[in-house]
This record gives sequence, C-alpha cells and structure tokens, in this order.
Amino acid sequence: MNKTNNEKRLLSLDVLRGFDMLFIMGLSGLIVNLAALAPDCAIAEWFAVQMKHVAWDGFAHHDTIFPLFLFIAGVSFPFSLSKQREAGMNNKEIVAKIIRRAAILILLGVLYNGFFKMQFSTLRFPSVLGRIGIAWAGAALLTLYLKPKARAIICAIILIGYSLLLTIPAPDTLGVEVWSKEGNIAGYIDRLIMPNHILWHGVMDPEGLLSNIPAVVTAMLGVFTGEYLQNSSHSGKRKAATMAISAVILLVTALAWSYLQPINKTLWSSAFVLAAGAYSLFMLSLFYYIIDVQGHRRWCYFFKVIGVNSITIYLAQRFINFGDISRYFTAGLASHLPDGWGAVVISIGYISACWLLLYFLDRKGVYLKV
Repeated sequence: MNKTNNEKRLLSLDVLRGFDMLFIMGLSGLIVNLAALAPDCAIAEWFAVQMKHVAWDGFAHHDTIFPLFLFIAGVSFPFSLSKQREAGMNNKEIVAKIIRRAAILILLGVLYNGFFKMQFSTLRFPSVLGRIGIAWAGAALLTLYLKPKARAIICAIILIGYSLLLTIPAPDTLGVEVWSKEGNIAGYIDRLIMPNHILWHGVMDPEGLLSNIPAVVTAMLGVFTGEYLQNSSHSGKRKAATMAISAVILLVTALAWSYLQPINKTLWSSAFVLAAGAYSLFMLSLFYYIIDVQGHRRWCYFFKVIGVNSITIYLAQRFINFGDISRYFTAGLASHLPDGWGAVVISIGYISACWLLLYFLDRKGVYLKV
C-alpha cells in the first residue's frame, strides 16, 4: 500500500508511540531488575524509582507514559481529519465516527477491567482506555467545530477552572486537606456517583470522572502540535526547534504552577497537564528531528512494530500470560545464572514474547484499528 507524504513524514509518531508502549510491555520491569544488580549505585536506584508511579504528588518517568500516548493520539487527529474530509465525509459522519471510536475504547476499557468475571456490582467503570476515548473525543469535537484560537482559550479556561475547582473541599471529608487522596473533590464525585465501581474503593479512581476534563487539554496539546506539523511551511529543523522551545516554555509554566498546586497524575492537575505536555512535546521534537528530518530510520522498525499495534499489546497482556511464556523458554537458563541475572533474563523473555507477537501480526498485515 502506498503511503502519503504526511504518513512518511510522521514515521516518528509511530516510533514514539512504540517507544512509549515498550515501558508498558516490560521495559520498566527490566530496568528495575537491572538496577537491582547494583543496589549501592545511586544512579541505578534513580532509574528504578523512575519506573514506578509516584505515590501521590510529584512526577516520575512512569507518570509520562499515559499522557504521552494521549498526546500522540491528539497529534494524529489533524491528519486523520484531513483524510476523512478528502474522502468526502461531512461533519455529521465525522462526529459519528468520533463517538463510535470513543465508545469502543470505553467498552474495551471495561472488558480490560474484568467484565467477563460477571461481578457487576463492583465492576470498575473508569479505565485508561476509557479516558483516552473520552479525552480524545472531546479534543476531536472541539477541533472539528472551533478555530485554534477559540480552542486555546477553552484550554486555558479548563486549566484555570479545574485548578479552582480542586480548591473546594470534599463535603464528606471536611477538615481533610483538599489536595490529599481522601480530601479532594474529584474523589468525592467518584464516591458520590459510582462508589462501588472505582479502583480505590471508598476513596477515588485514578481515571475518575472529573479528571477527564483536564485530560482533554492533554489531547488538545497534541492536536495543536499535529496542526503545526501538518500546516506550517517551516523547515523540518525549524519545526523540531519550535517544538523543543515550546516544551521548555510548558515546563517552566508547569513548575511555576506547581508552587500553587502540585503536579499530580491521579488528579491530572493543571500543573501535571503542562509538565506531561512538556515531556511529550520534547520527545516528539527529538524523534521527529532524528527520524523525519535527519532520516535516521534503520533503528525504527523495532519500535514501529509496537507503535502500529499499541492497543493490541495493551489488551493482549491482560488476556495472554506472557510471563508464563517467558518462563517456559528462559527459566532453565535463568536458574543457572547468578542472583539477579535470572530475573533480567526472564524480563527480556517477556519483552521478546510480546514483540514477536506484534512482529507476526505486522508481517501478516493485522492491526487493531479503533
């Protein structure tokens, strides 16, 4: 199948998505196991800490994986929208497609959470895929009907309004600090509307209802970036530089905002939106410059295989025991290695099993499109 110039120009997008998903696909565990081989090394310990979510406030690399994926979904939308319009689709048809995609992602999220266990009284409704569907759809609908300036104003209103909203104490935990896990208003809304259907029963859900609102801005930052890449007449080098400089501006703004309210992934705080946006934009500028501007593509296939089937591997790890597959092939070797190295080998086996499945699907031209 022939590819358009835009698709070729944005190979970096698939590769970055694959790089992002590789951490979910076992790279985080591998890094933790490698770090354990040097328990007294401060650098190794730092890398191990980065492979886990922060307990509450703060920011680690593991907290960037989800927003980067959502950001990339936003970057892709302007290109997808152009193709749909070139195919003669009107706004009504495009809206129907947006809503259908969001609904499928929400459904897949519920399936991921254990729908077939039939424990409907406590089935978790929110999910990572559900948030991607809701936030991406919100950004897509705004893009379909509003000009960039109007969308930028709405994003600013959302971030400021959400920050103000989070200063309201939860009515059922008065006296508890409003930014705590128990005292925030986002958790109160989860407890009020779906008390038995959240991850942290009696407290809140990390993908709860209220925090979907600022997540729309995360997706919209991606949309703005995609529109810039698609429409700007700037050279590739200048585009990469502009994205990198914009990332620095977002980071400075996030750090300034964090003096007022913390960077918090669970709440998807406004400072978190900007900090994660800064990371996402910088990473895209880096991959875009290396791959699409400089043309260094020989190393890309490993990551591209993951990136073009990212939702497939996310779901597959829920339904296929890649850990058992890895141990079947590597446990014998691992048992003959010094302490710690066995876990490293098994981790490599896990990543290999996942990747080989995706390689097989790619060779057969099978992709899960939502």
